[in-house]
Amino acid sequence: MNLAEAPLNTAWRILKVQPPQEQSDLTQQLEEIGFLPGELVSVLTHGYPGHDPLVVRVGLSTFALRRAEAQAIQLQEKAPHA
Repeated sequence: MNLAEAPLNTAWRILKVQPPQEQSDLTQQLEEIGFLPGELVSVLTHGYPGHDPLVVRVGLSTFALRRAEAQAIQLQEKAPHA
């Protein structure tokens, strides 16, 4: 599952950042702002219309990500209550 598919207000652990090949620089950009393997992440809300952008929390920071960026963030199983 990727972050764009995650239900709201549910904690997940980041497995890896894996964008499409044509967006390979996106990995470094996302990792520099805290989207690192093992970090807790959750989707707080979606924008309207079209559910874009997503408001997400990673660690103690909150960001707005485009759906295409969120799709590059692969998730592990649900994290315990965090």
